[in-house]
Amino acid sequence: MPATKLLSRRMLAQLSALEGGVHEAVAHRNTALRILLASRSATTAIAQREFWLEFFSLDQEYRVAVHRLAQFCIKHRVDLRRDERAGRRGMP
Repeated sequence: MPATKLLSRRMLAQLSALEGGVHEAVAHRNTALRILLASRSATTAIAQREFWLEFFSLDQEYRVAVHRLAQFCIKHRVDLRRDERAGRRGMP
């Protein structure tokens, strides 16, 4: 059975900030996607390209935010496993 360990207040604040960053990035990305899709029938090719570039940029920001959150989770999962193994070695 895996051990559970509570994150410190500082780590919880960092996790919350990372989650907030993902939520904000996805909201901007989704808005840009809706505009891009609407522009397909309502604007010129040049304007569509600009909307595509904006969406692409926001999509990359979203991907970076998700990657940062995933890295945080991986790091702290590894730390928990290391703590768990160290605890077992110290047991009689």
